[in-house]
Amino acid sequence: MIWYDGLEDHLRLNSGYGKSALRSFSLHRVIRNYSGIDSIRHTIFNAKLAIFALKHEIRQFPVMKPDARDADRYIKNLIRAGESQQLDFKFEISDAKKMARTFSAFANTKGGKLLIGVKDNGRISGVRSEEEAYMAESAAHVFCKPSIKYGLKKWIVEGKPILEIEIPMSNMRPHYARDESGEWTAYLRVLDQNIRANRIMVNVWKNESRQQGVLINLGREEKVLVDFLSENDHITLSKFIKIARTGRFQAEEILVNLILTRVLVMDVTERAVFYRLNPANAQGVV
Repeated sequence: MIWYDGLEDHLRLNSGYGKSALRSFSLHRVIRNYSGIDSIRHTIFNAKLAIFALKHEIRQFPVMKPDARDADRYIKNLIRAGESQQLDFKFEISDAKKMARTFSAFANTKGGKLLIGVKDNGRISGVRSEEEAYMAESAAHVFCKPSIKYGLKKWIVEGKPILEIEIPMSNMRPHYARDESGEWTAYLRVLDQNIRANRIMVNVWKNESRQQGVLINLGREEKVLVDFLSENDHITLSKFIKIARTGRFQAEEILVNLILTRVLVMDVTERAVFYRLNPANAQGVV
């Protein structure tokens, strides 16, 4: 790695770290010796990224390594499958905050893969530079909380670099993404869309590790709910509030508890959220 004295001083002054600390961060992938006008732009950009990494305690950006498998066949098979609950195409990562929503949705649902450098129609465009990987890192570690673990690979298809980002389903749900207003919102993946999770879903995630029973006793509101679902396929929160003549907070708490005890299942669509009796455990309700 080649260090410019002026650049190193700039990093030290702006990040608050000394020379030895800067070198210990393994930022050799970020600060390099470039030549030419276009490379100067990359040098300046990468210097800013180094400061960003230090301020946010990101000690090393992800290393991109080509995989030995048949990249062309593997990537094109994914593209042919099309976007889905567990696969999303991105032409580029231009906004880390927006990308954080997809990270949150995948981690909160069943996990998934992002192909960067592929248009919505499946056309391979390729990524412009390694800046895309740095944007993914900031999306996962700065604009998501708790931060999200992911895997990253670089593929060469049709002579163009493609980034594959794989996000596993998390055991630390819910994961929130910070929006434009600075608020933190949890997302889930429905088909090929990232949907805001409602308070019921968030509270289910928060409490899903606690012991779950099958046999429960029902109060008045619970009995009204179960009686309704015995004759109807599903119910919405607003309908439950109306027929049970209860408040929103109590209705939400009841639904959370019945989902946690596996009496109910939650069906989330792009337009609405429905609650149904769980066929596997409905017989345990008394």
